Amino acid sequence: MDWSRLRARGVAGAALAIVAVGALVVSPDAVFARASWLAADPVRLVAAAIVLAAVRPLVAWPTTLLAVLLGFGLGLWGFPLALALVTLTSVPPFLLARRYGRVGAAAAAGEAFVERTGDVRSVVASRFVPAPSDVVSVAAGVAGVSLPAFLLGTAIGEIPWVILGILAGASAERVTAAAVAGAIDLRVVAIVGFAALALLAPTAYGWYAERSRTSGASGLEGE
Repeated sequence: MDWSRLRARGVAGAALAIVAVGALVVSPDAVFARASWLAADPVRLVAAAIVLAAVRPLVAWPTTLLAVLLGFGLGLWGFPLALALVTLTSVPPFLLARRYGRVGAAAAAGEAFVERTGDVRSVVASRFVPAPSDVVSVAAGVAGVSLPAFLLGTAIGEIPWVILGILAGASAERVTAAAVAGAIDLRVVAIVGFAALALLAPTAYGWYAERSRTSGASGLEGE
């Protein structure tokens, strides 16, 4: 019996259960309702954003909420802090997956992908894809990406989404769920998605060329 695999599944299951309960019990509406009060005092706003970043992984809130909230209270000046908090709040799920999730075929496939693409580039490309932030963090952990590469790749890859969140918050009269949803501009999603494809294209071509050479060699041996 593979005890390490059973333990990893048990930890992963417990973590998912905690996140699911937190997401059902706690709603971002509690933050939205106090957004104007928080924004009235920059110190209070920054302190609240830091606390929110710390607990966010436990309640599965979108990272865009941090950018929208800071954009609402600080305008464009909130960008550096928002990017830093979005990066740091992605670390807990990454570390959990890196510690307990590196088992099975998914981990092997992820490691092979990172080995071909490079740690930083793989994280940047994954962040450019409009997928939930925590899903990307967990995938990077399962693939065995190093922590420094994860932090750098996340900081770079989250820039477009943080900018959108900051702009949505700065232009909103009050922060609501609609303001967070409005941070996603389909045109920007398409452009950033194209950038992700461009980053991954060399790896995909190399894989295709390698498979073609292998198939050709096998065919010659068969003759």
